[in-house]
Amino acid sequence: MRVGDWRPFGQVPEISVEQLQKEREQGAIQIVDVRTGPEFRRSRIPEARHLPITAFSRHRLDSLKLDRQRPVVAICLTAHRSIPAVRKLRELGYDARQLRGGMRAWWKSGGTCTQD
Repeated sequence: MRVGDWRPFGQVPEISVEQLQKEREQGAIQIVDVRTGPEFRRSRIPEARHLPITAFSRHRLDSLKLDRQRPVVAICLTAHRSIPAVRKLRELGYDARQLRGGMRAWWKSGGTCTQD
């Protein structure tokens, strides 16, 4: 990613916790968690794929085998690290959004989590 792409601020499309829960139940969404490995192992949304923002590249994204026909939601702790991930995903042609409020909002809502 270019240096300017790393800006953790600015506007990107978002999805609410409620909408994410609904779309997950329908199997209509893909989730990419961009937090660190320890954060991801400690608590994550089931079905989430992991790609830390520090390793975000086209090659690494290709390894996730995301379906370009289904929307992608990028998730981090507080909806800051996911901003550059959404920018990159959209640049590559994905319909990408971030989870408004990040994992903190997911936990607050009582959303399902799994851990290692």
